[in-house]
Amino acid sequence: MSKTVVVTGGGSGIGKAIARQFADEGAKVIITGRRGDVLEQAAAEIGEGVTARPFDASDPLQVAEFAASISDISVLVNNAGGNTDFDRTATGELGDLAEAWRANFESNVVTAVLMTTALRPALRKGGAIITIGSIAADKGAGSYGAAKAAVASWNVDLAGEVGPEGITANVVSPGYIAETEFFRDALTDERKEDLVAATMTGRAGAPGDIAAMVGFLASENARQITGQVLAVNGGEWTTR
Repeated sequence: MSKTVVVTGGGSGIGKAIARQFADEGAKVIITGRRGDVLEQAAAEIGEGVTARPFDASDPLQVAEFAASISDISVLVNNAGGNTDFDRTATGELGDLAEAWRANFESNVVTAVLMTTALRPALRKGGAIITIGSIAADKGAGSYGAAKAAVASWNVDLAGEVGPEGITANVVSPGYIAETEFFRDALTDERKEDLVAATMTGRAGAPGDIAAMVGFLASENARQITGQVLAVNGGEWTTR
């Protein structure tokens, strides 16, 4: 039986790599995001089996409309998000600070919660929900790190809720991943070298590293792994 996979933020970087991996496995993949042109280009590049559905995952009405249009999903990947502080200028005003914290929470937590809640009725028994976290949840990064920590906490409750249906829920937590739009091309060469030097593997992560972990967690070999945060960071931040 073929899989249907939904990947939010699937037009570029990690999301695009995840979509490609599932498509290569023969799954029907639906990629979502706010930028229709980017999604269409990604779908065309990946090829057959990938459909672009542009909408804003932080908008309850748009999420509900999308959810009403699909059924029988095997895998949901909550990849949409990012550090919205990179798109803002800090002013020191309390009002701006409040907006900045809300923006990161909405982009990273609310999108995942809305999509998961709306699509749960359509998830097959034995399916998988995988949400992309961040090393920032452990190392700290202001409102962005706090939002990703909230994702990990929410996932614990989620795993307990969906477990009786044979559905797993996990978080994949990347470290520094090169070749993405995350840092808005703002990293200096020195900063990149520092991030690589912090790893045990001596290299930057790649979108394919995250896609491989997501693919494993969605596979039949990972049906007893749930409620977890799986770090993919080259040893920059270790767990035990």
